[in-house]
Amino acid sequence: MINKPTKKKKSQCLAVSKQLEILNNGIFSNGKLPLFKEKLRETNIPILKKGELKILQLNIGYMCNQTCSHCHVDAGPTRKEMMSKEVLKICLKLMIENKIETVDITGGAPEMHPYFRWFVENIRKKTRVDEIIVRSNLTIIMANKKFFDLPIFFAEHRIHVISSLPFYNKEKTDNQRGKGVFGKSILALEKLNTAGYGKANSDLKLDLVYNPAGAFLPPDQGSLEIKFKQKLHSDFKIEFNNLFTITNLPISRFLDYLIASENYEEYMETLVNRFNPHATKELLCKNTISVNWEGFIYDCDFNQMLGLKVNSKTNTIFDCKIDKLVNKKIEVSQHCYGCTAGAGSSCQGSIA
Repeated sequence: MINKPTKKKKSQCLAVSKQLEILNNGIFSNGKLPLFKEKLRETNIPILKKGELKILQLNIGYMCNQTCSHCHVDAGPTRKEMMSKEVLKICLKLMIENKIETVDITGGAPEMHPYFRWFVENIRKKTRVDEIIVRSNLTIIMANKKFFDLPIFFAEHRIHVISSLPFYNKEKTDNQRGKGVFGKSILALEKLNTAGYGKANSDLKLDLVYNPAGAFLPPDQGSLEIKFKQKLHSDFKIEFNNLFTITNLPISRFLDYLIASENYEEYMETLVNRFNPHATKELLCKNTISVNWEGFIYDCDFNQMLGLKVNSKTNTIFDCKIDKLVNKKIEVSQHCYGCTAGAGSSCQGSIA
């Protein structure tokens, strides 16, 4: 039985139904811009379908110690939605019974979940999963003494840490994420480096994520990675493995920002005009299923936030048969332009 949502403070973002209404109408209904599925047909790309499923992405809760301006999850300290232990156990069962190569744990700040460490430990003990990714905002490591040892915990369980860092200087980072975020992020990165993360001779992977601060596409990933590495090392002796550039999708808080700043139409025109058919070949939604805190299944984390469940009668973790999802049509809408514009975008950076 699916858990009933916990009562929470009303989100400041547009309701999901309103977001979908905006994305499906206006410039996309009056003929000014083509719908995403029409763009696929224009470029002779067949309907996007699921392939072999290798990645299980789990959003285990929306609670976060930060309230970032671009957050597509609308996460924050007042969000109380958390994946129950029952759902976590079903996810473990799914990993045991299927060949899942990667488990990608996200939030909110997933480390704030009361069963986070129990869950990670059991993935390592009971499953054959090769890679466990934890998407950390970095500042959680410095938020409370009970989190200070997270870098050691991550290292002991061979966690691949993917961390958000908007920029390599204080001004741009704090403008996007809040006062003091950059300083705490640097302290957290130092602790991760001390634990062995990001070092040239270490197999403990530490990757950083860059999201644009405004209504524009990210710059070239390779060039920006070089700049990040130079500045973070020269200024703070920080080391990391890779930088991932991720395009901001027009949903949730970023959609609010686009509308409030009157940049929505221009941004969508940019995404459509920069559509790259080659990016569709490596879309993460083709080999991933995304599970929300209640146990519902989606093609990706962004569809999850828009309530677009997988195209299947069995759309919960409780009755999911992974092999039955292969070749299923992927649910799309106009936000998908964000993943196929320019060099493409996924949870692990550029794809084309």
